[in-house]
Amino acid sequence: MTGTPSNTGLDYLDGNAAAGPLGEFFAIDVTSARGRCAHCGRTDALATARLYPNSHGLLLRCPGCTEILLRLVDTGDTVCLDLQGLSFVELRRD
Repeated sequence: MTGTPSNTGLDYLDGNAAAGPLGEFFAIDVTSARGRCAHCGRTDALATARLYPNSHGLLLRCPGCTEILLRLVDTGDTVCLDLQGLSFVELRRD
């Protein structure tokens, strides 16, 4: 594992160390997550966003200002998730 703390003086781990926490985050129904629009600041469940599906994927837009919150593009070989329109996403554990 690159960057493992040791005698080298490195104080970080490589991205593989995030697999567990990120796996928990992406293994749930994300529509119940709350997110904040990076444009207008509205915070609400992603389920309240407006979905615009098309042949390339989907767009979720803020119901307040209609800016893009999330883009998901599936090319068949890859899936790309763009969360640039969200300043944060929050999940509650049951």
